[in-house]
Amino acid sequence: MHNEPIARDDSERLVDEVAHAMSTHTALSVRGGNSKAFLGRGVPDGARELDTRSHSGIVRYEPTELVITARCGTPLSALSAALDAAGQMLPCEPPEFDGHATLGGAVASGLSGPRRPWAGSVRDFVLGCRLITGNAKHLRFGGEVMKNVAGYDMARLAAGSFGCLGVITEVSLKVLPKPKTTRSVVLDMNPGEAMTELLNWRRSSLPVTGACYVDGRLHVRLEGGDGSVASALDRIGGEDLGIAFWADLRERRLPFFADPRPLWRVSLPAAAPLMPLPGDVMLDWGGAQRWLKSNAAASAIRAVAEAAGGHATRYTSQAGPAPEAQIPKAAETPFMPLPAPLLRLHRALKAQLDPHGLFNPGRLYADF
Repeated sequence: MHNEPIARDDSERLVDEVAHAMSTHTALSVRGGNSKAFLGRGVPDGARELDTRSHSGIVRYEPTELVITARCGTPLSALSAALDAAGQMLPCEPPEFDGHATLGGAVASGLSGPRRPWAGSVRDFVLGCRLITGNAKHLRFGGEVMKNVAGYDMARLAAGSFGCLGVITEVSLKVLPKPKTTRSVVLDMNPGEAMTELLNWRRSSLPVTGACYVDGRLHVRLEGGDGSVASALDRIGGEDLGIAFWADLRERRLPFFADPRPLWRVSLPAAAPLMPLPGDVMLDWGGAQRWLKSNAAASAIRAVAEAAGGHATRYTSQAGPAPEAQIPKAAETPFMPLPAPLLRLHRALKAQLDPHGLFNPGRLYADF
């Protein structure tokens, strides 16, 4: 159990630390709960740690407006508890990693859970944010209501940036009511049958919000009104499955993840067919996300993903989500190399927001 953080605006300290880093030409390793240190490249040894957890608390939340605004150091578990008390949720289901994950880290990493293909990604729910730039300017992008689109794209760019563009200090998120009814079932079938059934269910607009194939069984979650869920259950059949499965999938606690081989995430188009991958595979997101346990070379794995119109990311060098023990070596490239035109855009954006190269240098790619 983790104690609830004290709500506190510590943005002045964060701005001061960035200003000091700028004046002394010191790189900053921006972190919250450090729950995703296993993902990405290591920052230089001389970087100074900038811990954001003291800047925490829910700033504004009016359930009738379906928007919540909170500071970056707020634990996701605290945010989820507040939403749950009002019968609402963050539909993209970002992992909480045993209570260590913070809101800032969730947005910076952009990780989404089982509901992502049907509800949207973290980026899709970001309405606005505050960001400390590399010039120690504390700026606001976007707004707290969906009709306010000024700066909306900049707020979205912060999602998945891994702290390389600036320090996310505050985020406004769209939230949704929790489904009236949730039921989960598991069915015995082979992978080909599972992919065919999922395609048929998608065409029939069944209320599927989770679909994972592992160990010879297809796990399906249905959410919506009583009637639509009951009708879908009549069509699908299967055995009852407890709701704990989806949390264990989101948090990578399923037995599949305990395999000591490196973990890869292969992201593919929704309609991508089954294909041979060099290792053991679990299908998630209805087949659009394929978790792979493999000792194969990165080039071989990425070649298969690229041929299918997707990309591959090495998540861990060993099993499990434990943070500190899995920080990759600087020479490794966990993320798919960018095409030259996209790399130029990344560098231009980095130069605008972080001209001195202060924030998490090399975390995403070696040269920025």
